[in-house]
Amino acid sequence: MNLPEEDRDRSPYTGYTRDHWEAVADGLLEAAWRWATPGGALLDLPGAPSRSGVRSDGLEGYARTFLAAAFRVAGAEGKDPHGWLERYAAGISAGTRTPGRDDAESWPLILDHTVQGQPMVESASVALGLRLTRPWLWDLLDSDVRDRAEEWLRGALRHTPAPNNWYLFPFSVAGFLESVGRGDAETAQARSRALELMETWYRGEGWYSDGDGRAFDHYNGWALHLYPVLDAFLAGSDTVHGPRLREHLSSFSLMFGADGAPIHFGRSLTYRFAAASAVGLGAVTGRTPLAPGVSRGVISSSLRYFVERGSVDASGLLSLGWHGPHVGTLQRYSGPGSPYWASKAFVALLASADHPLWTSTEEPVPAETDQVMSVGPAGLLIQVSDGIVRLHNHGSDHVRPYEGETAAEDDPHYGRLAYSTATGPTSRDNHPDNHFSLVVNGVRSVRRRIHPLGAGRTWAASWHTPVFPAGPPMVPALRVESATVAHGRYELRVHRVVGAPPGASVELTGWAVGRESPLVSVLYPVYGWNSQDEVRAPEGTAFTPWARMPRLCADVHGTAIFVAIAALALAPEVPSGGVVEASGDHVTVRWAGIVTRIDFEPFAVE
Repeated sequence: MNLPEEDRDRSPYTGYTRDHWEAVADGLLEAAWRWATPGGALLDLPGAPSRSGVRSDGLEGYARTFLAAAFRVAGAEGKDPHGWLERYAAGISAGTRTPGRDDAESWPLILDHTVQGQPMVESASVALGLRLTRPWLWDLLDSDVRDRAEEWLRGALRHTPAPNNWYLFPFSVAGFLESVGRGDAETAQARSRALELMETWYRGEGWYSDGDGRAFDHYNGWALHLYPVLDAFLAGSDTVHGPRLREHLSSFSLMFGADGAPIHFGRSLTYRFAAASAVGLGAVTGRTPLAPGVSRGVISSSLRYFVERGSVDASGLLSLGWHGPHVGTLQRYSGPGSPYWASKAFVALLASADHPLWTSTEEPVPAETDQVMSVGPAGLLIQVSDGIVRLHNHGSDHVRPYEGETAAEDDPHYGRLAYSTATGPTSRDNHPDNHFSLVVNGVRSVRRRIHPLGAGRTWAASWHTPVFPAGPPMVPALRVESATVAHGRYELRVHRVVGAPPGASVELTGWAVGRESPLVSVLYPVYGWNSQDEVRAPEGTAFTPWARMPRLCADVHGTAIFVAIAALALAPEVPSGGVVEASGDHVTVRWAGIVTRIDFEPFAVE
C-alpha cells in the first residue's frame, strides 16, 4: 500500500483522510488485477478454491473488486486516473459472450442456490457497479454487450436464492435494470418479494434477522441495511429502511473497539472492514445518529486496524482470515475472492471530498466511553470498558426454525456466551471459551438454539437445551437458563440447570487470551462451584496462535444454580462477590458494589 502522509490535524485519532481511503482501494485493485484472465472477465486469485469451484471464484474476484472500483470512481464524479472502468468494461464483454462455457473468460450461469448459487451473490455486485458508474461505463458499452449483460443478470431473477439476505441480490439486479429503463414485471416481482421478506425479518430497534429464525450478526450492516438503503439513495427516494439504519447505528456503532476492531462474531468475518460499511452509508445518506467526525473515526479506525495487522499480504492481496490467514474464521463458501466483500466499506467514498464526513475533525469512537446497552429484539448485550467491546449473546444462533438441533453443526461463532473486539472464539476442536456446558458420561454439551428470556439496560438472558456430540442421547427435560449482567468491566454470569441426570457435571469457561497478551481473563467462583483451573486451546484463535482460559467445575443433579464473575481487561482487580440468598428458583448476589436479584419463575432481573 502506497499511503499518503497522515493528517493528525484533520484526523487526530487515525491520521486517515479520504486520500487514504482512495489509496487503499487503488492498492487492493492493483494487486488483484495482476491475476486477471487475458480478457479481464475473471480474477483468478491464488489460493485453494471454494466449494463453488475455480470459475465461480474467478467471477467473485471480478465482481467484488468491481464494487470497490465503482465506489472509488463514482465518488470522484467519474475521475478514473488508473483506468479501472475500462478494464471492467472489457471483462463484462468477455464474460457475457458465452456464459456457462468452460473456457478462459466465460462467466458461470446464475442458477438456484442449491445448484450453482454463488454467481447470484456476485450478480448484485456487478449490478451495483454498473449502476454506480452508468455514465462512464454502461452507457458507453456496445448495445449487444448491454443486452448480453442484461440476459446474464436476469438469471438472478429467474432462480431461487438462499432463504436469507440472498433475496437482496435479485433485488439489486432488478434495481439496476429498472434504473436503465429495462424494468418489467420480472424486475418488479423480484423487488417486491425481497421487500416483503425484509418486513418479516425486521425485529425492531434497527435489527433484522438474516432469514427466518434468529441470526443477528454483521449481515445486518453489510447486507440487510446496505442494499435497500443504497438502492433508495441512488433512486432519490425515501423508504422505511433509512430510519431503520439510523436506529441500527445507535447500537451497532458501539460494536467497534477503541482500536477499530469489529466484534469477532458471526459468519463471513473474512470480509473484515466491510463491518464498517453501514456506518459509512449512514454518513453518505444522512441516515445516522452519529456526528460526521464520529462516523469517520469508526470507519477509518476499522480500515486502519486491518491494514496494519497483516490482512493484506506481501503481494497486496487480502488474505482469507482475520489479521492474517486464519482457517477458523472461514466458511465452506470462502474462496480467494471472498475477502473482497470488504469493498463494501468503500461506500464511504460516495461522500465527496467536501462532504462533512471528510471535512469535519475526526472524533473518538463511541467505544472510548464505558457503557452498557442491550438490544432486546436480538437478545444481545453490549458492554464497553477499557476500549474493549464485549458482546454477550442471548439471542443469535444461526439455526433456522425448520432445522433440528445437532451438535455436529456446532458453530463457535454463534454458540458461545460472549464475544469481543479483542478475542476470538476457540476452534471447534479445542476446549470452548465463554461456554457453559453439561458433561454427561464424559461428553460435553454444546449450545445451539438460543431462546431469549428478556433483556434490560444492563442484562440479557436466555435458555437452551444442551446438545451432545456423541455418547449420551438427549436428556429428557434438561434445560439451562443463563443470564449475564454487566457492570463496568465485570460480568455476572448466572446459570440454572434443570433436570440434570445423576453423575453429570457442569463447566464454565472464561475469555480465551494468548500467552503474550496484555489482557487478563478472570473467572471468579461465587456460588455452586467446587473447583477451578485453567484449560488450553493449542489451535488458538484469530487473535493468537495459542490460547488459555479459566474454568470452573462442579457436580450437578436435578436443579441447581451456579454463579460466577468474569472479566476481560488489561489489569482487572480480583473480583469479589457473594450470594445473599438462593433457592431453586431465585438468587440474590452482592458483587462489584451492587446487588442483583434474578428470579427464574417467572424470569426477572432487578
